[in-house]
Amino acid sequence: MALTDQLPNLQLNTRGLRCPEPVMMLHQAIRKAKSGDIIEIFATDNSTSWDIPKFCLHLGHELLLQEERLDDAGQKEFHYLVKKA
Repeated sequence: MALTDQLPNLQLNTRGLRCPEPVMMLHQAIRKAKSGDIIEIFATDNSTSWDIPKFCLHLGHELLLQEERLDDAGQKEFHYLVKKA
């Protein structure tokens, strides 16, 4: 199964939010999720590019996807898939 075929169990739209809000929202979602659930995160804060990987590393969750792309308006945004341990 390709990575893009994995459907997220939950999506978090943290666009426009600044550190530490995106990671706090992810932490809250992870606590409510079941083991193996996949959480998709959309963010615009540059700090998520290091905060989310560190969050996964320290808490043992799997970072399935980390990408930077341009949204429809040409603004930089970040996209992540995190699988709960």
